[in-house]
Amino acid sequence: MPKRILIIGAVALGPKVACRARRLDPDAEIIMIDRDSTISYGGCGIPYYVGGDVSDAFGLCSTSYHAKRDPAFFKGTKRVDVRTGVEALSIDRKARTVRVRTLADGSEQDLGYDALVLATGSRPFLPPVPGADLPGVTTITGLNAAVEMKDRLAKGQVGSAVVVGGGAIGLEMAEAFTSLWGVETTLVEFWDQVLPTALCPELAGILRNHLEDNGVRVLSPDKVLKVLGDAKTGVTGVLTENHGEIPCEMVLFATGARPNGELARDAGLAMGPSGGILVDDQMRSSDPRIYAGGDCCEVRNLVSGGWMNLPLGSLANRMGRIIGTNVAGGAARFPGAVGSFCLKVFDYGAAKAGLTVPQAKAAGFDPVAAMVVQSDRAHFYPEAKMMCVNLVADRRTRRVLGVEVLSRNGHGAKARADAVAAILGRGATVEDVSNLEVAYAPPFASAMDVINAAGNALENILDGRADVLDATEFLRLMEETDTKVLDVRSSNYPGPYQARWGERWLAIPQDELPERMAEVPRDEPLLLFCNVGIRAYEAQIYLKEQGLTNTRSVQGGASVAKTLNPDLVREEPQE
Repeated sequence: MPKRILIIGAVALGPKVACRARRLDPDAEIIMIDRDSTISYGGCGIPYYVGGDVSDAFGLCSTSYHAKRDPAFFKGTKRVDVRTGVEALSIDRKARTVRVRTLADGSEQDLGYDALVLATGSRPFLPPVPGADLPGVTTITGLNAAVEMKDRLAKGQVGSAVVVGGGAIGLEMAEAFTSLWGVETTLVEFWDQVLPTALCPELAGILRNHLEDNGVRVLSPDKVLKVLGDAKTGVTGVLTENHGEIPCEMVLFATGARPNGELARDAGLAMGPSGGILVDDQMRSSDPRIYAGGDCCEVRNLVSGGWMNLPLGSLANRMGRIIGTNVAGGAARFPGAVGSFCLKVFDYGAAKAGLTVPQAKAAGFDPVAAMVVQSDRAHFYPEAKMMCVNLVADRRTRRVLGVEVLSRNGHGAKARADAVAAILGRGATVEDVSNLEVAYAPPFASAMDVINAAGNALENILDGRADVLDATEFLRLMEETDTKVLDVRSSNYPGPYQARWGERWLAIPQDELPERMAEVPRDEPLLLFCNVGIRAYEAQIYLKEQGLTNTRSVQGGASVAKTLNPDLVREEPQE
């Protein structure tokens, strides 16, 4: 008899499994069920649909040749039986059946399987905030909810909104509300920075200021204590812990997602620390006849070695191909992931792979980070823009643990993070990044690419040649102590800084240091400062040769510090 493959969930992973399995097993009976009426859509594109970059919801659920991916499409083109409006209630592993209910009439039946695939996805986490059930409070639950949200915006029913959560969805939706619809938007984040699990404080701070420059009010750290309004009028505002009442007509909770793992848990399958289904490298659950992937599962983090839940459409599609191969009799393997991530925030692109410094500490490493600011292409090329790279490695083993990239050239930021991501899971060292082979042409990169420069900078720190501090610590020292700065830029730069900071701001161009050493204090710490950090590092080497060892160079220099705090100097001079 033909094998019966039953798939629960029809958004990202499920359709990929079905299509791959059909190509490999033309005789299999493939049934895919979903409780929603809309299937096989690009959920990660929802913010861009709401924000107008994607004009029609049809674009998110169509093929590249503009065919709509609906049950009829799967039936006629893929020979897959798709049943919408059907929810799975329970799994009988011994009988190899799934109890399902048809939502339209409440009828129930048992569906048998030879191989079962759980593609149940995740659901938005809604914190227990009073008033969170009021009309006007929403989450990104799927394409149908997004269509309703955009309809309200298009009708002019929302003049102001509060976005709760400064993760990727929160930032993307804040941009969508502001850029297209002109909605007065406030973003509330519990932690002291946006993207707290993805970026270092410096890069997150640059993004925060960029959000505010584009009209998004950012309150961080803060939290929503209550949603104001009533059942009749709906939302009228929120009450926050640190900023009081904020009037608004819509509240979007973007406070993370949780795996839909209840069906698996109730069936006795092994579950991970995030509530997702544990799977092996063939994407099998603890029951070898049951596979799981996408948002509802947990896989190995190839850097930390721990379990990880990563709700991304790209990961779901890759896993779907593996599962589709294996349910059709193959033995494909998915070893794990390093946690790659990217997003667009107005004019910036941000990308990350691996662990941040706090995540590396939590995993038992001793992390060291180097930040490099450099042109994303040859500095002489007309369209060159500055790119920030933060590279993280373990102090003892020199193993690279993670990379974070921020640039106005979003494609370039993603490319650099992808290059490091490809070697992260293989135990790559800092030297591997220094020597990483990347393509070069002036319109696309520098001859010494910024990613290689980040490896070089981190190598210098680990070898004790560079003593550094990050821009956040530099700004704190400037405000809370009387530590002095030695500015080694050319003479037209330091004047406004000296006017702001007085005798604390010393200015000696790097090329004049040898003849002006008598002006350099020897009995107190110095912070070395330039535009991006290169001249400060070179000055530090020279000062060490002269016996001055109590110096630290500011990583990223003025390009990062001034962006984080425009009040560092009243007026920025020009070269």
